[in-house]
Amino acid sequence: MQSWGRQEGLLAAISLLLLAWEEVCTIEVPLDPRIQQDLKQPPTIIKQSLKDYIVDPRDNIIIECEAKGNPVPTFMWRRNGKFFNVGKDPRVTMRKRSGTLEISFRNGGRPEDYEGEYQCFASNNFGTALSNKMLLRVSKSPLWPKEVLEPVVINEGAPLVLACNPPPGLPPPNTFWMNSAMLPISQDERVSMGLNGDLYFSNVLAKDAATDYSCNARFLFTHTIQQKNPFTLKVLTKEPYNDTSSFSSVNHTDSYSGRSVPETTPTFLTPTGTTSSKMVLRGEQMLLECIAAGVPTPRIHWFKKGGELPTQKVKTENYNKTLRIMSVSEEDSGEYVCRANNKIGSISHSISVQVKAAPYWLEKPQNLILAPDENGRLVCRANGNPKPSIQWLVNGEPIESAVQNPSRQVVDDTIIFRAVQTGSSAVYQCNASNEHGYLLANAFVNILDMAPRMLGPKNQLIKVIENNRTFLDCPYFGSPMPELRWFKNGQGSSLDGGQYRVYLNGTLEIKRARTEDQGTYTCVASNILGRVDNQVRLEVKEPTRIVRAPEHLTVTRGSLAQFDCRVKYDVSLPITVTWTKDDKPLSISWRLKKDEDSLTIPNVLESDEGTYTCTVSTELDEDSASARLTVLGYDPISPSNRSTLLADRPEPPRDLELSDPSERSVRLTWIHGNDNNSPITEFQVQFEENRFQPGRWQNLSSYPGDLNSVVLQLSPYVNYQFRVIAINAIGPSRPSRPSPRYQTSGAPPDVVPRGLKGEGTKTNNMEISWEPLLDMEKNGPNLRYIVSWRQKDMSQDWKNVTTTLARHVIHNAGTYKPYEIKVLALNDFGPGPESSIVIGYSAEGRPTAAPTDVRVSKIDSTKTHVHWAPVDPNTIMGALKEYRVHYWRESSLLKGLRVNKEVKTKGFNASGLQPSGILTDLIPYSNYKMYMKIVNRRYEGPPSNTVEFQTKEGVPGVPKFFRIKRWRTDTIHLEWEKPEEPNGILIGYTLKYQTVNGSQVGHIQMENFPPNVTQFTLRLPDRSTHYKFFLSARTQVGAGEVYAEDSPHFANEEDADSTGNGTVRSVPVKHQPPIKLAGLIEGARYQLRVYSHEHHGISSEYVDFETLAAYSKDQVDIATQGWFIGLMCAVALLVLILLIVCFIKRSRGGKYPVRDKKDLPLDAVDQKDQDGSFDYRSDEDNKPLQGSQTSLDGNVKESDDSLVDYGDGGNGQFNEDGSFIGQYTVKKDKEETEGNESSEATSPVNAIYSLA
Repeated sequence: MQSWGRQEGLLAAISLLLLAWEEVCTIEVPLDPRIQQDLKQPPTIIKQSLKDYIVDPRDNIIIECEAKGNPVPTFMWRRNGKFFNVGKDPRVTMRKRSGTLEISFRNGGRPEDYEGEYQCFASNNFGTALSNKMLLRVSKSPLWPKEVLEPVVINEGAPLVLACNPPPGLPPPNTFWMNSAMLPISQDERVSMGLNGDLYFSNVLAKDAATDYSCNARFLFTHTIQQKNPFTLKVLTKEPYNDTSSFSSVNHTDSYSGRSVPETTPTFLTPTGTTSSKMVLRGEQMLLECIAAGVPTPRIHWFKKGGELPTQKVKTENYNKTLRIMSVSEEDSGEYVCRANNKIGSISHSISVQVKAAPYWLEKPQNLILAPDENGRLVCRANGNPKPSIQWLVNGEPIESAVQNPSRQVVDDTIIFRAVQTGSSAVYQCNASNEHGYLLANAFVNILDMAPRMLGPKNQLIKVIENNRTFLDCPYFGSPMPELRWFKNGQGSSLDGGQYRVYLNGTLEIKRARTEDQGTYTCVASNILGRVDNQVRLEVKEPTRIVRAPEHLTVTRGSLAQFDCRVKYDVSLPITVTWTKDDKPLSISWRLKKDEDSLTIPNVLESDEGTYTCTVSTELDEDSASARLTVLGYDPISPSNRSTLLADRPEPPRDLELSDPSERSVRLTWIHGNDNNSPITEFQVQFEENRFQPGRWQNLSSYPGDLNSVVLQLSPYVNYQFRVIAINAIGPSRPSRPSPRYQTSGAPPDVVPRGLKGEGTKTNNMEISWEPLLDMEKNGPNLRYIVSWRQKDMSQDWKNVTTTLARHVIHNAGTYKPYEIKVLALNDFGPGPESSIVIGYSAEGRPTAAPTDVRVSKIDSTKTHVHWAPVDPNTIMGALKEYRVHYWRESSLLKGLRVNKEVKTKGFNASGLQPSGILTDLIPYSNYKMYMKIVNRRYEGPPSNTVEFQTKEGVPGVPKFFRIKRWRTDTIHLEWEKPEEPNGILIGYTLKYQTVNGSQVGHIQMENFPPNVTQFTLRLPDRSTHYKFFLSARTQVGAGEVYAEDSPHFANEEDADSTGNGTVRSVPVKHQPPIKLAGLIEGARYQLRVYSHEHHGISSEYVDFETLAAYSKDQVDIATQGWFIGLMCAVALLVLILLIVCFIKRSRGGKYPVRDKKDLPLDAVDQKDQDGSFDYRSDEDNKPLQGSQTSLDGNVKESDDSLVDYGDGGNGQFNEDGSFIGQYTVKKDKEETEGNESSEATSPVNAIYSLA
């Protein structure tokens, strides 16, 4: 037996050696749509659910399984290793053209009944692909067990552990400790929460005594928080606890000083003992924890025996009590030591860490495409701890029990294929597993036979410049790989060697193209299944060269400069000559003249100085040359009398004559007019014709100012007359008198109609359109167009039609079919040149396919990455415009929050095999749905599968409102409402505020509130203090958008004078003096001052003044006027009648109707518009309202009808805005005020101000 084993191993080694000698290759299939459409392919799993799949019991269950292949795969499921008949369960449906299962509980049922292990099988004629085994479990959030917690009584200084023991949920909950005010328990080196959720006290202090230590468990799937019954902690102390003692010193250890707390050496609360061990899997994070007890509180230090801690991956947390190592690897194994020490002593604990590993790939098997009789291999190499075992399967069955294949041999982790045959395509699975997990990979072996195909355009024309390196492309494909050969002009032997080189991809290289290399090249690809060829026509062109380059010039200002630029080029290539000045495009204005060989600058100016570059270009190459123009100044004084005369525009030319007529030219001669002391620099020739636009003069050409006879280039079939305009430095002259008319003969059109295009406007049509020829381009009467078309690559004859319009519509043109189109113009003299062939397309249709494999990744709070598989271009039915995502917010993860389900769209123009895009502007903490459509220029295609995803929690939005009220003069009250978009679970609010005094601001103060508190009352240090508030809501992610608000300047304030002599009033000043004060009392004395309310130190001196009495001796005495006496009698009679009526009404119980006035504002002033105020005070304002009574102690008692009972009189105030204020005070003799308090009628002004 041992001999046989050695022989078998030797054979395997020989087989591998032979395989290395043989040619091992896999075919790379081009992405050409024509190839992909015909390519038969086994199934490939492209999307599946997680191996460990936990679902929310409140939602329907979706188990994903998507696959691609040709033919389209069919799907089958196994549950717990047995066939799962989807059709027999009314709650389970399978999506069309997909294996994804949807389990609905709308009509009842328990999600727990569907827990188990699921596996998907995707099959077609060429094999079966397998998904991972997906363990489906339903999320659980059990209630906290009912328990009665006895109060915890402990001596001060002793250690303590408050156990959390959260209910076992799936997945396990996150735990945290809070008090009854829903605020986190403060944690530090002494008090902290362990990894198991328990709350550890290294030593207990008297201040720890409380009745509300509560452990909370947060379940992620159900978004619920469950609270354990609170612990009551009683601390036995030898001395009473002073609440301020813990803040009296910075030193933390001073918390024990003077309290007779015995000091103790450190001991470990967790872990126990001196050693422990821990196993962690490779790639996961490792958490090591040490929490120690002792007085003073011990400090924790970590180190690794025999090595250093990996600083790049290590992070200490929880006040150094937790050691976290990210992405553990094998070298992280070893012994870790945590040491706890205080001033009494130290203690150590050793943790032995062993790193194991679930299987991971070293070499994952890849898909293999082979031609018949070719060789190949599949390799499946994985590693792990312990080392994983490798198992091969074929189409989901163990390879040992599969049908024998003579071309296949399994050697450990490799499958060797030799001389494969058609019909042996299959999907192979490699399963690598150990006790910590498994890996499953699908790789198909596809035996492909396909006759050769040409992938490039047919009959391509290549133009190159002589002596340049040239490449002729001939992309092709076939299976087996075809043999490619090149021929020139269809005869002779194949081209390879010498100046020719053929690459593996079919490209022919000509190392140096010469004129004799012109011709037609044919590439031929052949294999055992057929033969195909294609032709490429090569034209070798003469290079473009400047044979006479511009030379450097130095000229005098006002003279003429000319740069030469003579070119030699291939006459079959259109040429373009451009000039630049100082590397910027040169604008050819009326001053400059450019022809084929030169650039002329007449009447040179200083601004013309610079470097001029001539660039000559064709579609294949270009050449350029540069020269410098230097301009010298000149003395404008000349011996003539010109300097004594005023320069002006020139006189118009005269005596225009025509001579030397021909079909398309005529000579025009004229006599110069007077230049009016400024040299003529240019002549502008204009024309007018009477056939197309009679009466309209147009520019024809410009000529230097030293000419008086020029040959005009004309268009056929035009009846011309000409005029000339002279131009000097001052400006243009008046036009000359017109010349005699000159009629040119007709001719066929010279130009090709521009802007030729073909595009669909309605279903199954194509509209061919172009720009009509200009009037001067018609060259003859009866202009019309011949438009021709044929379907591209269909070997059809040209169809044509003659029309006078600039468009023609082809009906029944199909859906997005390419057409070759061309057009020419003709008139009664004959046809013009034919345009180049342009490709147009008929109308687009509605796309027939939807994007597949639509999925999301990297989900953030406001964005996610979208991925999809591109559609077959043939299904777009037009030009691809974009992949359009339709998405909407289905719901919020916060229960009860209504959302806007408006469907939004976003387009992506990504291309390639794995296109993707980023969907932004999402709302955090929400359920979203989306699907994708392909869009051409007219239609949207069918929708893809709907994808559901959840955005992560984000920072909250701004609070819904933030109001500031003033209840009393010494307090302000703040109210707010939670944000309309919390974007997560609110954990509280943060309020920051600072005093504001003009441009000076105070220190920022901060208050934190739990989420259920939405109001706050702030006491003011004085009534003139103003604040700026900043309010934001908080989630676990952080603080949200800030709502900033200033405390408003409330109503103008009125204060009683402390001297008791009058009332101080302030009047805001909004404009510059003089200021008019209204509402004063006649015959009263006042004191007035102007001051700044913002800077109290800025104030004027008091000024005394007295208002005039109601009647002045200086006034005209109208009491003796007869009309006035009559008027007064009438008024007195009317007043008497009104008094009688009022007396009767009052005796019947009527009251003063102040209620109608109760809501009148007290002259509120807009804070933003105030520039200042006046303050004044008067004794008249101290008088009570009519009907008030005086109490025994001298205070005024308000009547039932007092205005104080209505409106906001008690808190009426004036704004204080830092502006200037004036004060004035009324002073009257004591005799004038005493004895009249109960009978004097209060003026309306006094009644209003008494509200303050």
